[in-house]
Amino acid sequence: MIRKMMLALAAMAIVMLALTAAAPAASAKMGMPNSSASLVASHASIFAQRGSRGLSTAGASGSTAWRRLARNRAMNWALRQRGCWYRYGRTGPCPDGYDCSGLVWKAYRSIGITLPRTTYGMLASSMLVRTYYPRRGDLAFYGSGHVELVTDLPHTTFGALEPGTRVGDHYWNPYWHPSGFYRVR
Repeated sequence: MIRKMMLALAAMAIVMLALTAAAPAASAKMGMPNSSASLVASHASIFAQRGSRGLSTAGASGSTAWRRLARNRAMNWALRQRGCWYRYGRTGPCPDGYDCSGLVWKAYRSIGITLPRTTYGMLASSMLVRTYYPRRGDLAFYGSGHVELVTDLPHTTFGALEPGTRVGDHYWNPYWHPSGFYRVR
């Protein structure tokens, strides 16, 4: 929803720029003196630039926007491992396989963030903060012994589940669902 609002603001900014740049008469039609029109045009260009870069809305820091991007990049890397075999204690590459924490560890490491290697280590890490509103790329822990990545799909995580399975989507059910979600700081 925030992204749609930013895109709408960017579109309005472009229209305002076109109106104010096309002719001063357009700003007069809108009941604005030329100085107000130039102020609107300057603000419109700022909104257009922010919207085109995908920055977060007011109140969110650049660090927050970078982390959101980092989560998505980690998730995108993990998605490219779809179909690799689960192998206990492994961290890839694909022919060697991944275990649950190995896939998550490698996904974040691929973007320059080093988490502890094991599920237990991740849970004890100060690099994670509990979230009750998980987003794509956040970590979903099933008890204390299994971790996967949150997807865009409802009630679905992505990861390496157990021996004999391949890396992919896993759907929750009443008996198998995450017990906690965490975000990487």
